[in-house]
Amino acid sequence: MQHGESTAETPQRTTAPGSTLLVFAHRDEASAFSDVPHLVTGVGKVNAAVSLAGELASRAGAVSRVIVLGTAGVVDDGPDLDTVYQIGAVKQHDFSLPSPTIEPRGPVLAPKLTVATGDVFVQDDAQRARIAELGAELVDMESYAIAALCARFDLELVILKVPSDFADSSTTDEEWDTIVFRKSEQLRTFAEAELPELFA
Repeated sequence: MQHGESTAETPQRTTAPGSTLLVFAHRDEASAFSDVPHLVTGVGKVNAAVSLAGELASRAGAVSRVIVLGTAGVVDDGPDLDTVYQIGAVKQHDFSLPSPTIEPRGPVLAPKLTVATGDVFVQDDAQRARIAELGAELVDMESYAIAALCARFDLELVILKVPSDFADSSTTDEEWDTIVFRKSEQLRTFAEAELPELFA
């Protein structure tokens, strides 16, 4: 997820025991999944890492796969707003020290792109261009933290993102707030086709 109304949401757990954990950053991204067990972490890298770590700890090793569904901003000319993409590589764009690119380990379900993660609402043409120069097509606020945690604990990870906006100077919070519910429906349609086990 790139945008949202809060960076300090209280984690919402509707998860059930099992080996797969479904994760969203923002409750509105999960709006089409109210009938499916999931975790809402809250927006940003810290919220994502702390909430996911807490959930994994509470499961005491029962989770072997994490599936993340959400939205992202487009920083490259390639992606379109109506396709669900799988994150094949994750970078940080707001950290001054070198940090490794992380490649999530999981089955391929959709075309792969690279996402850059940072604790900032990207809505600036210059920043958008700088992020694209890192080799990313998408930008969000949580994927790097989630990928780092899953790599640390050797968990399979599938991150699926549907673009919500172009992360440019015309992008607004209000735009994301308006479109996110439709994006959640797009994710639901994709998940029903590609991840039927979530609905079993």
